[in-house]
Amino acid sequence: MLTEADMRDLSEAVEHFVLRNCDLRGLNLSQLDMPNWRFEKCNLAGTSFNGAMLEGTVFEGCRAAGASFVSAVLTEAEIASGDFSNTSFHGATLAVMKIAHCKMTGADFSEARASGMEFEDILFVFAQLPKMSFHKMTLKQIDFTEADLRSCDFRDVVFEDCLLRDANLSDCRFEHADLRGADLGGVTLTDAKWFRGAVISKHQAGDLLGQLGLMVR
Repeated sequence: MLTEADMRDLSEAVEHFVLRNCDLRGLNLSQLDMPNWRFEKCNLAGTSFNGAMLEGTVFEGCRAAGASFVSAVLTEAEIASGDFSNTSFHGATLAVMKIAHCKMTGADFSEARASGMEFEDILFVFAQLPKMSFHKMTLKQIDFTEADLRSCDFRDVVFEDCLLRDANLSDCRFEHADLRGADLGGVTLTDAKWFRGAVISKHQAGDLLGQLGLMVR
């Protein structure tokens, strides 16, 4: 198991480094410079990357439940095929970052500075994503069940096999979004006002109007 001192020495000595199957759980790696590093199948549970410089860094197949990336810089970084449940990205810089095939249950992205991101096949159940911009993205296999999506920007977004079931959609923008590939279970007619300008299917419209006892034929 590498120590915090080992990691500090490595960060000062090399710019590109690959760590495979390493146990780094619970370490304090805050403020370290680790751009373009690769963490492959590492145990990062409870590890702190607060304020770390992680531009272009790749996390592949890592177990990082409860890790913290508060105010970290993750520009052009990638997280793939891992468990980042209950991880905090509060105030992090996530520009042009890719997240795919991950479990992000309960993750906190509050105040994150995000733009140009890519998302695919992610469990965002109970995640905190207020004010996140998804503008013009194509979202594939994203589960937002009971997520906090207040004031998110979904303009021109295409949803493919996604779930918005019981999510908090207050003050979201959906102009020109294609919601036909989204499960809107739990959405009421009162909530439907947030979807103004979006495209929905006849089936989805029927579900909403069914709350008034009306049928769409």
